[in-house]
Amino acid sequence: MTVKTNFSKTELSVILSNYHLGGYKSSKPLTHGTVQTNFLLQTTLGKYVFKYYENRSEGSVLFETSLIRYLKSKNYPCAAPIKNKQGDLVGSYNQKPFVIFEFVEGQHLARPNLHQKEQLIEKVAELQNITKNYKPHNQKDRWNYSIELCQELASKEAKRLNSANASEKLKWLEDELLKLQLPRSLPKGICHCDFHFTNVLFKDGKFEALLDFDDANYTFLMFDLIGLIEVEAWRYDKDEVLNFIKAKKIVTKYASYRALNQNERQHLFDLYKLSILFDCVWYFGRGYVEDFYEKRKIRYLNEVGREKFYLQLFS
Repeated sequence: MTVKTNFSKTELSVILSNYHLGGYKSSKPLTHGTVQTNFLLQTTLGKYVFKYYENRSEGSVLFETSLIRYLKSKNYPCAAPIKNKQGDLVGSYNQKPFVIFEFVEGQHLARPNLHQKEQLIEKVAELQNITKNYKPHNQKDRWNYSIELCQELASKEAKRLNSANASEKLKWLEDELLKLQLPRSLPKGICHCDFHFTNVLFKDGKFEALLDFDDANYTFLMFDLIGLIEVEAWRYDKDEVLNFIKAKKIVTKYASYRALNQNERQHLFDLYKLSILFDCVWYFGRGYVEDFYEKRKIRYLNEVGREKFYLQLFS
């Protein structure tokens, strides 16, 4: 990542003066991540991570810090935010929020082995087990993934692009949203929504910490399961199909830690499609309405159908 905001030694020293973390010694930008600016700070008392939120409101950051404090209280492995001298977890610099996190030793693995992948599945399920009854602070300050939010964001993108292609793509997306069956009774909680390997730390081959809750939100508990399936089981080649053998192994492993009720099993198909439609929103300007990446994925799942999808994963 290219650092979007540079901080001088003087600026970081002033920020650190409001914490009980010792004096400034050195700093270097962290290259992992794509949205926010992160620095590794070395002080006279140790190492810390300074995260500067380039495009998040204070309420959104408070959602994150409150969530992480709750997870730490349940012994979930993640990096804790640190309070300043006033007892606040979120600071402000040049009208943008920031947080200083503890530094966690570990490595980001580009190619985790099977055992490490299984550890990740376990920790994903554990996250959902811990948060299924959690009432998040500042919930409205996050984009909580739903059919309504997908339609709202797509409409804004179409308006921003202001083209015939964007208008037609919006109509297609809205038609696909109408086909989804996601009953309100589906369990909800916190999903991390960004299990890229750069957000996971391993130490001595073992899962050490989940980082970067920047995209975490209150949504359907299965959303992170979809993310695991997408990374491991979707074939990113010209055929673009789902490897149901791999997908079933992931679902089975996940369900061994958090059992899926019948309602969830029946509607995993719909939630998978919703996740693809959100990807369409994130890349709304990409491709033409006649044939673009997310449309091909949706077409494939529609051809498979809800019943066959269910039988392949749960029969």
